[in-house]
Amino acid sequence: MIRKFLSAAVVAATTLTTTAAFADFKPLEGDPEEINFGIISTESTSNLKEQWLPFMADMEKALGRKVNAFFAPDYAGVIEAMRFGKVQIAWFGNKSGMEAVDRAGGEVFAQTSKADGSQGYYSHIITQADNDKINSLEDIFKCDQSLNFGIGDPNSTSGFLVPTYYVFAKNDIDPKKCFKTVRNANHETNLMATANKQVDIAANNSEQIGRTKLKAPEAAEKIKVIWTSPLIPSDPMVYRKDLSKELKSEIKAFFLSYGRFGDTEAARKVLANISDGQGFFMESNNTQLYPIRQLALFKDKIKIMNAEGASAAEKEEKVTMIDKQLADLDIMVANQ
Repeated sequence: MIRKFLSAAVVAATTLTTTAAFADFKPLEGDPEEINFGIISTESTSNLKEQWLPFMADMEKALGRKVNAFFAPDYAGVIEAMRFGKVQIAWFGNKSGMEAVDRAGGEVFAQTSKADGSQGYYSHIITQADNDKINSLEDIFKCDQSLNFGIGDPNSTSGFLVPTYYVFAKNDIDPKKCFKTVRNANHETNLMATANKQVDIAANNSEQIGRTKLKAPEAAEKIKVIWTSPLIPSDPMVYRKDLSKELKSEIKAFFLSYGRFGDTEAARKVLANISDGQGFFMESNNTQLYPIRQLALFKDKIKIMNAEGASAAEKEEKVTMIDKQLADLDIMVANQ
């Protein structure tokens, strides 16, 4: 009963973290005959197809229904596709997964892991390996608008949310005022732009760097890491919560058994080709998003406190509201 009450409290609290929180999503009219599987745009579509299509082919055989890949030019495209019932299952990062849960009728049911069984990854700030003028965050905080910065998709956890909070908000830095240019791109594009000196610094993550070392080692040798974040939870797998219990059970069973049962050797080869080398899927649920919700709220709090033009009373009211939401989340985390 306590858990149920707290869950309701946090749901109510976290709706305030977005301007259009819990937007209406189109209900499904029963289970689809075919499943559309959304893949967020961390890399080029051709690279993502190479990684995920073999997995979807195995999923299609296991479920006995066609599984179609859905790609979009940005993360929001997959979130909106799920919201309108065009996508029933998707691979997200935690920030985009949170948006899918809040706005698109999504539900976390599994998360990724590494081949060695470990979970989690890191956000990085990178520059060129031969750039001896930039070796730490302090070197980019001169803010003379001489540097070009590549940041991730606005719905990316490691490419946007994490560096926005830890690198910029906590240091009271506005990237748009600090750098000559700030452009959004996916992880692969930002890494290659850094390696080719098209940007001076960029946000990236340990998974993309690891994959680049495998697929394009000459590019990986041209970049270096100047900042590393705290550990980020592994990526969530999300399906529409209004799928039937039977179909959700079948989907979840496929993910959790993949590589563990059946033709394990073939399945493990498929997993090894995803990202920087993926391991088994692990069971998960919406609670894995709590740290990301806290991070988003902390970032909003700092933004409000530093806002120009707002009165002290207005700031205090908004900060008090965020503090309450954070307190609710602290209780939820403690009771997991």
